[in-house]
Amino acid sequence: MKPKILFILHLPPPIHGAAMMGKYIQESELINSSFDCFCINLATAGSLSDIGHISLKKLLKYFFLLKHISNVVREIRPELVYITPNAGRKAFFKDFIVVQMLKSMGCKVIAHYHNKGVSVYQSKWVYNFFYKRFFSNLKVILLAENLYKDMAKYVKREDVYICPNGIPSSCKEEMEARRNNVIPHLLFLSNLLISKGVIVLLDALRILKEKGYLFNCQYVGGETAEINAMQFVVEVERRKLNDRVAYAGRKVGEEKNTFFQQADIFILPTMNECFPLVILEAMEYKLPVISTNEGGIPDIVKDGENGLICEKQNPYSLADCIAKLLDDEELRVKMGNAGYEKFCREFTLQRFESRMLDIFKIFLKRKKKTNF
Repeated sequence: MKPKILFILHLPPPIHGAAMMGKYIQESELINSSFDCFCINLATAGSLSDIGHISLKKLLKYFFLLKHISNVVREIRPELVYITPNAGRKAFFKDFIVVQMLKSMGCKVIAHYHNKGVSVYQSKWVYNFFYKRFFSNLKVILLAENLYKDMAKYVKREDVYICPNGIPSSCKEEMEARRNNVIPHLLFLSNLLISKGVIVLLDALRILKEKGYLFNCQYVGGETAEINAMQFVVEVERRKLNDRVAYAGRKVGEEKNTFFQQADIFILPTMNECFPLVILEAMEYKLPVISTNEGGIPDIVKDGENGLICEKQNPYSLADCIAKLLDDEELRVKMGNAGYEKFCREFTLQRFESRMLDIFKIFLKRKKKTNF
């Protein structure tokens, strides 16, 4: 008989990185053929704007979720329970209850983190108290080695597995790194959030325009409570970038891919990130990437090889990086090709599934030998 694994994970909607990776795991032929898999959706929010907000409807949904998890565990008796918890804020306490319930039922649990923030909250005695209990007798999967420092206080390195995300290919055929645009095309693709670098990029573009650089920049992504389309237009006009910057709205599928195909440079000057899948998408399209040293990004973008790393919240640093690539088409091509090669080696969906399979096999083998 195949080992039984219960996957308690986030599934879309809403669409975000953790939900998409959950979907890939749920649909993985490799994982489903190797284990007897059962899935429960951990999400209680129906939209991105609903994340982090408490309501009676969500509380009721959560209590029914706890009962459902308990019933499934008793019925199938899994050898392993996989969960994708939150690192902080109110959502952590929701996941704390789930994990402690699983432990009390004798389950062996592995937590796969698609977010960070433990080190931010650990100085507060309430979080410190619960973190010590949460991470006790728990194995952890992280997206990058650089993220271990976030929870080093509570988790031994030997209890951590590293598994970078991977994505399915969206290119119908291999792209040419050289785009041959007369005026270079810059691309920002993310929701309109200040933490993603929406405003700092506009400030950098104003600096470049004042220096006489020619470029067109497309912003692609959904409106948010922080910045809607009208507010974005106001910010663009305030910086006199109407002739250089356009907002295309949220795009998916082939419409989104068209923007990757037309761009010369991909830019994500994020201030709060773990492992952005959109950078992997840009690498598949042979785009040089400009981003920050936030979260696991330094494990994806090697400064000077397949992109450039700028200082967070520093429009002058960002402008310098963009200028460097605007000035040198050959460097753009070289970095774009290097990024594509790195994507093919490390960040395909097949590579992700293979890594996850290996982690589960190692975990179950250790469980048999040591009883965890």
